[in-house]
Amino acid sequence: MTTISPQGRTELLRPDGSPVRVLVVDDEQSITELLSMALRYEGWQIRSAADGRGAVRAAREFRPDAVVLDMMLPDMDGLSVLGRLRREQQDMPVLFLTARDAVEDRIAGLTAGGDDYVTKPFSLEEVVARLRGLIRRSGAADRRPESVLVVGDLTLDEDSHDVTRAGVDIHLTATEFELLRYLMRNPRRVLSKAQILDRVWSYDFGGRANVVELYISYLRRKIDAGREPMIHTRRGAGYLIKPAVA
Repeated sequence: MTTISPQGRTELLRPDGSPVRVLVVDDEQSITELLSMALRYEGWQIRSAADGRGAVRAAREFRPDAVVLDMMLPDMDGLSVLGRLRREQQDMPVLFLTARDAVEDRIAGLTAGGDDYVTKPFSLEEVVARLRGLIRRSGAADRRPESVLVVGDLTLDEDSHDVTRAGVDIHLTATEFELLRYLMRNPRRVLSKAQILDRVWSYDFGGRANVVELYISYLRRKIDAGREPMIHTRRGAGYLIKPAVA
């Protein structure tokens, strides 16, 4: 699925509305931290590993939608790691990072089942762009009209203002719609009252937090009434929306 984030970039989400998951594997901590920061900015969930065995364990637990994999790791090479990952998830796209620019090294990575590669030193923009292309082509992110936001069984059309949950129409006021849209543009992210006030009501905090609580209660009556809850409170932090627990 794709949406437009508050920062104006197109986000990729899983079909259930949850963030795309990416595993970053590199033994250089500075590279891991830099990549993780850039990919989190895309709204994705990130897990990292510093060696091959850690990568295999993380992939088994995290079930990533894509992997950024260094060719040279301290305990095994990237091709060996790729073979183990493929036994767990055959269709998961893998982007190789390599310090080697020789044609035969690149061919070896692609022949072994890697989907793409970038050569160190690389630009973060290039890594992000290549990952987005791999994730889209893999089908991990379901392509939908950019005006449609989906979280679990809840759907919001930004153009028509139609809102449904499990196919049932939900009628919202203009303010309720804007609040729900902001929550759904940031699934699984805790949004503070100050952030919500600024985005939905366009004024500073100023002691008006009770209006957020009031409208969250309105939304819950319409979205969650008689169903598994999707809107959650994180005491002292704010609110988030996520797919209901089956």
